[in-house]
Amino acid sequence: MCSDLSKVNLPISKANGLPNSHYIDEQVFQKEKECLLYDNWSGVAFEHDVVNPGDALPLNLLGFPLLIVRDYTNQICVYQNVCRHRGMILVEEKKNIRGTIRCPYHSWSYNLDGSLRATPHIGGPGYNHHKDLNKKSLRLKKIRSYVYLGVIFVNISDSAEPFEKTNCSLMSRWSEFNKPLFSCKNYSSFQLELKCNWKLAVENFCESYHLPWVHPELNVVSKLEDHYNIESKDQFSGQGSYHYTQISDNGRVFVDFENLSESWKTGAEYIALYPNVLLGVHRDHIFSVILQPISKDFTLERVNIFYASSRSINKDYSKLREDNFLFWKSVLSEDIFVVEGMQKGRYGKFFDGGRFSPAMDGPTHNFHGWVANQYSA
Repeated sequence: MCSDLSKVNLPISKANGLPNSHYIDEQVFQKEKECLLYDNWSGVAFEHDVVNPGDALPLNLLGFPLLIVRDYTNQICVYQNVCRHRGMILVEEKKNIRGTIRCPYHSWSYNLDGSLRATPHIGGPGYNHHKDLNKKSLRLKKIRSYVYLGVIFVNISDSAEPFEKTNCSLMSRWSEFNKPLFSCKNYSSFQLELKCNWKLAVENFCESYHLPWVHPELNVVSKLEDHYNIESKDQFSGQGSYHYTQISDNGRVFVDFENLSESWKTGAEYIALYPNVLLGVHRDHIFSVILQPISKDFTLERVNIFYASSRSINKDYSKLREDNFLFWKSVLSEDIFVVEGMQKGRYGKFFDGGRFSPAMDGPTHNFHGWVANQYSA
């Protein structure tokens, strides 16, 4: 990996952004898979993807096979989705598991807590035990996980600090939102396809500079001058707005989070939690976005909206939920041409990473600095 990152961490008035290779080079993409995504707390799924005990969701993070399960104590666990016998994938499709996780190859079976339960014929036909096989040492490989604001995070390499320590600043800042969240099947989730590197979606989300030109309707209700930058070095960055107006349906509005500070009555904040999760908090709902890198120039953007109260997901609020769903889908879709345009621009070999507006681009500069620092960590 030969990228020159020496100018990325300079003061913002002198810095350049990440070089083109960080968006278009396969070798750099593979390096970032390890040092940005596997070595840190990456978002991979939503809590409601495994809503019932026994629910199992197989997925992969750039080739790494994961299995997310909700066990019978209602806890979410994440395992490497690989049998300890011959390396067979255990679960191929989302399903509810009644009893055990059974390997389809030789029928080795595991409890939902990851322990090895059965090894049929391991000692020969009719003998399900062998003196040289220690079942206790052959548990499924557990992957560290943590659930925050409806998102399931994993640290694949097991090298990161505990989630609460890594993200203590944001968790403290948003402590008033760390409460039960409510979601439903209708008008809560959508997915967008982005023909760009995942980092461009992070960069775009965490700044408000583009608001007047890319989101003209949003700029009417929350103007550029209503916004402020948010930066926490090597952790997160984003934007806040002093002006948030609840949508209404004949006077009906969503139910607020309980016991919010007065500032949240009119304010909202939108933060990129490094590496790949985007979050927005409001007095009555939040949204969480997981950026799933598929390749160096293709990303899936999974979005889910959560509400502050169970009342907000009943049928009386269906019209409001539809309006809110369509609003956020429209806003996030408006960004697609921008991030895809920047991806195309990274093939201009004379582009030097670009310069930053010292007043407006602090959040993006902060993210670039975090990326650069992961290479020297």
